Amino acid sequence: MNGGNAIFSTLDELKKMIKQRGIKHIDLKFTDFIGRWHHITLPSSRADEKLLSDGVGFDGSNFQGFKTIESGDLSLLPDLGAAFIDPFQVEPTISFICKIVEPDSKKPFGRDPRLISQKAEEYLATTGKANRSIWGPEFEFHIFDEIYVENSKTSCGYEIIPSEGLFKDNFGLEESGGYHALPPEDTLADIRNRIVTLLEEAGVGVTYHHHEVGGHGQVEIEVISGPITRMGDISMMVKYFSRMTAHESGKKATFMPKPIYGEPGNGMHFHQHLFKNEKPAFFSKDGYAGLSKLAHQYIAGLLIHAPALLAITNPSTNSYKRLVPGYEAPVHRFFSLANRSAAIRIPKYATSPEQKRIEFRPPDATCNVYLSMAAQLMAGIDGIQRSLNPKELGFGPFDIDVFQLKPDERNKIKLLPGSLSEALEALKEDHEFLLKGDVFSESMIEDWIQIKHEQDIVQIMNRPHPYEHQLYFDC
Repeated sequence: MNGGNAIFSTLDELKKMIKQRGIKHIDLKFTDFIGRWHHITLPSSRADEKLLSDGVGFDGSNFQGFKTIESGDLSLLPDLGAAFIDPFQVEPTISFICKIVEPDSKKPFGRDPRLISQKAEEYLATTGKANRSIWGPEFEFHIFDEIYVENSKTSCGYEIIPSEGLFKDNFGLEESGGYHALPPEDTLADIRNRIVTLLEEAGVGVTYHHHEVGGHGQVEIEVISGPITRMGDISMMVKYFSRMTAHESGKKATFMPKPIYGEPGNGMHFHQHLFKNEKPAFFSKDGYAGLSKLAHQYIAGLLIHAPALLAITNPSTNSYKRLVPGYEAPVHRFFSLANRSAAIRIPKYATSPEQKRIEFRPPDATCNVYLSMAAQLMAGIDGIQRSLNPKELGFGPFDIDVFQLKPDERNKIKLLPGSLSEALEALKEDHEFLLKGDVFSESMIEDWIQIKHEQDIVQIMNRPHPYEHQLYFDC
């Protein structure tokens, strides 16, 4: 065991820690279909064989996309390898990220997001091209002093009280002048320090943190890369730790893609690369940007399926307010070396064979991170299996700022979806690559599209927007 990072192989080890650290509670956390964390808490006296074998039952029909009301029962089984001491509980508490199983047979529940990420990795191994994927999500988010939201039939609006920015005395950060800012202008360094300290104590390796471009409290944390399911777990921990640390400081943290109009939004870029028997599969000293033929095929898979992928990696209406021209968020489907306007960037500083990787830049944190990584992996695998060539498909490489091109030249480069509706329609037409190896299912895709249409698109579409009152009230 390492600090607060609790990884057990036996019940006896768990009981030993409970006694040594005076643990009072066991918290069972799980991710729903949409991607939110939930929990059930037990007294530590419940740490026994029955907990590990039978788990704890819950009503899956309460969570969209899980179960129907007539057959809603599911169970949570603690994953002994995915535990940490929760630093935010008053009484000593150990948290387990759980497996979701059928309560009678104890068979894995097919829509458990963690299971789907594991199945994608298992499918990768069956291809013979690689047997391990490594992932490095980036975490951009805002920290505000407060936000007020009102939605009723006669009132609609929000007000953000920023933690920092250019205030009345002209001291502070300009709107897009926050990148790597130094205190005192960077007022959030201590909160980030605290988040990182708690994450490291919980066994999450952090690369670094810094202030991001947005002058009204945009920040970033980068963690050390790892296997797909573990990085899904870590992503949920980063969001939880960030929001809770901000809460304890009397502030609000949000991973919302575009919380402020006219300022940079928050992405969740995914660095990714494949290995076969510990040998880097993405490296070639003779390939463009040091990438192998297999890496180019993987890139082509991501880009050819990108319109459908974004229905899973960018599944909110707000996602497409970030993916607009004028910012670093991509709007075109192409790849390039060190080019942050590309949908896929090859980091120039990652030069060794073990580090050689790609960065898929469109996604954001409204995704279910397990499903997002699984879908990206399946798209890349499809590109490998079909020997797709990104250059032949018109995906580059383009080592230029595409917005400096003449309009007729720029228009030749394929676009990413401009709305959630467009992405969902693309997923409806293009999802066969997700069904391979029974990683995703047809019914799962159908339910995802229906939920996102009814709960996101229709709900936003039917509500008058405050700006519409400004435009049309006097007509």
